[in-house]
Amino acid sequence: MGISAEVRATGLTWSAAGAVVAVLLTGGCSSTTRLELPASEQGRSDLIKAAQQVLVDRCLTTRGAAGPPPRQDALFGTGPAELSITLATGYTVRMHTDGCLAEAHRFLYGDQARWFRAEVTVNNLRPEAQARLADDPGYRAALARRAACPDGDTSCARASGLEELRARLEPVRLAEVRTAHREEIATYLRLRDRALHRSAGLLAGRPTPHKKGHVPS
Repeated sequence: MGISAEVRATGLTWSAAGAVVAVLLTGGCSSTTRLELPASEQGRSDLIKAAQQVLVDRCLTTRGAAGPPPRQDALFGTGPAELSITLATGYTVRMHTDGCLAEAHRFLYGDQARWFRAEVTVNNLRPEAQARLADDPGYRAALARRAACPDGDTSCARASGLEELRARLEPVRLAEVRTAHREEIATYLRLRDRALHRSAGLLAGRPTPHKKGHVPS
């Protein structure tokens, strides 16, 4: 996520989304084909992204903005962004509620605003933990020693102890951050599970060829 940046994540391209559908669907091309939920986290993410792409493509086509390339105003929305969150790191992330991406999020997650806040928070847990390292006097001292090293002096960099200290402190700070944001994490997991099942239902209703591995055009 960038500083004061609007979300710019549209998911898979249609060809990749089609590949995910083709791999995950089992059986023939009946609309009642059952879509198995992937066991891996990557597979689940790919399934949600594939469903999101289908929804976005459908919305853009309805609005006459499919392109190529798709119209950015229809994809992301127009005017001032309605959703905004400022993180503990000082970064601000914004998103519209009137674009096709937002429409897809509402279908998948139900409450776009709650999902936006939860997702942005969860995606920035590690940066927040890293920012908390500066609260440790020992870390600040090691950082100053490292900054005083000449460029390219790896011996000096190692002697500063910065990397060793970071490796020891960061997991502790990350655990603290996770505890502080346990409600947002719980919301993220709950809404993502909803999106997973909504994605499976959406993609199971799409025809897919008999031949395994064929990607729809």
